[in-house]
Amino acid sequence: MGRKSFALQWKGRVILKLEKGHQELLFEARPDTFERCPVGTGVWSYVKLEDLDADELSRLVLEAWSTIVPKKLSRPLLQAAQR
Repeated sequence: MGRKSFALQWKGRVILKLEKGHQELLFEARPDTFERCPVGTGVWSYVKLEDLDADELSRLVLEAWSTIVPKKLSRPLLQAAQR
């Protein structure tokens, strides 16, 4: 089984692998909370957890997870989360 990551903690910071378009929006709208993380393909974001409530963090972790799993797994969960 492959080893893919979607969320990391490194040097006291949390890093999430978010969808690129959403990530760019977050960098613009909330630069104090979301910051580019220059790793790999550039789809990683530093995230200040203290700026997020539990619901937003849950949605972001689900989004990050959905970037690495097959769509047949992620699509039903993402659709359920939007309801």
